[in-house]
Amino acid sequence: MIEEFKKFIMRGNVLDMAVGIIIGAAFGKIVTSFVNDVLMPPIGLILGQVDFSNLFINLSGKPVATLAEAKAAGLPVIAYGSFLNAVIDFLIVAFAIFMMIKQVNRLVPQKEEPEKEPHLCPYCKTEIPEDATKCPHCTSDL
Repeated sequence: MIEEFKKFIMRGNVLDMAVGIIIGAAFGKIVTSFVNDVLMPPIGLILGQVDFSNLFINLSGKPVATLAEAKAAGLPVIAYGSFLNAVIDFLIVAFAIFMMIKQVNRLVPQKEEPEKEPHLCPYCKTEIPEDATKCPHCTSDL
């Protein structure tokens, strides 16, 4: 069983997948930093100096000024600002992956399907649909 496991781990697909996951995790950190540190501050400034990471709904009724205070006090909150940042993270990552796959598909030659030979009526030799049961030209039963 150990030998079989070694063969499985050393297959190219498994190693490629591991490298992809590691690079993807690092890319995710870069995008998160971009959203939190570069993208959201100007958007918050435009919208009236709003700090999205500090937007929350306090469910406890006890007054707190920041999300950090609420979390430190163990109060129940809905941190919708963090959720908005996560949604923007996701959209940026999804768009980056879309663009990458689009470029790869453009560079990799696509396999052309071989052209099918037309389906011919065995009696009049006229082209007919593949699922035809009667020839529309000579009315022969197929």
